[in-house]
Amino acid sequence: MVTRSALIYLSQREGLKEFASRFRPFKKLTTRFVAGETIEEAVEAIKLINADGCTASFDHLNESVTGQAEAEAEVREYLQILKQIDDTGIRSNVSIKLTQLGLDFDLALCQSLASEIASAAAALGRTIEMDMEGSAYANKTLDIFEAAQREHKNVGLAIQAYLFRSEKDIARLAPLRPKIRLVKGAYREPAKIAIQKKSEVDANYRRLASLLFEGAARGDFFPAIATHDPAMLAHVRQEISRLKLARKQYEFQMIYGIRRDLQEEIHASGHALQIYVPFGTDWCPYFMRRLSERPANCWFVLRSLVAESFHPPR
Repeated sequence: MVTRSALIYLSQREGLKEFASRFRPFKKLTTRFVAGETIEEAVEAIKLINADGCTASFDHLNESVTGQAEAEAEVREYLQILKQIDDTGIRSNVSIKLTQLGLDFDLALCQSLASEIASAAAALGRTIEMDMEGSAYANKTLDIFEAAQREHKNVGLAIQAYLFRSEKDIARLAPLRPKIRLVKGAYREPAKIAIQKKSEVDANYRRLASLLFEGAARGDFFPAIATHDPAMLAHVRQEISRLKLARKQYEFQMIYGIRRDLQEEIHASGHALQIYVPFGTDWCPYFMRRLSERPANCWFVLRSLVAESFHPPR
């Protein structure tokens, strides 16, 4: 059986990325999770999402750039995305990873570039969201987020429920009244800093969700509940009812191509729903992490690869 740890390990292998990009059947499968390789393809996907009554968040797939020129190229990409959002009128914000902006090698540069994107989005009346990556980046990510949010007031941040530190991080951010995207976490982390058992991660997710919703009732947070887990969704809906929260005080977030049935059900129930829409050529690490969240999906992938091999497209 393919384990979650093995899939996360594979997501970090450059050799697999090179192989996958050349292997047409494997690449074809990613269209389930990735909205294309160009901005224009992602815009068309978001138009369909908007037509269904949902908003979106643009995510350009690229991680761990190694030089200033690459980081600045990422900024230009996001500025172009924001221009496309404004030109087309689609209902979308953008999601960024700070390793795209030089977090690995120049903290000051990363903070400056993140602020540049937030400023450009604010000028267009749009928001941005920062992803939380591996735990090694957590402190720097919080610092950069706080600076950008104080200056531009249009920035949200992801918080990972499997990290022991997350409750304290939420309390730290309360004065900024931010949007918090609550996720379970999709990186391999050691037991000394992260919960390992799924049942315990789930319990902490429920507890942190309740904290965020209680904060929303006070005006301290805008919770963005990012999960496809029916049990977590049931808990959150109970909390919304218990606290009598209005639709404008929270949102649900789900990922492009995953559990469309749940997406339709959540939206049909009258809740605001944002779809996370990744695009770009560097799709392999993202694709493997999506599989790691539910390793049973590997059987779907393997069956599809076999079928494609025996019945190639004409």
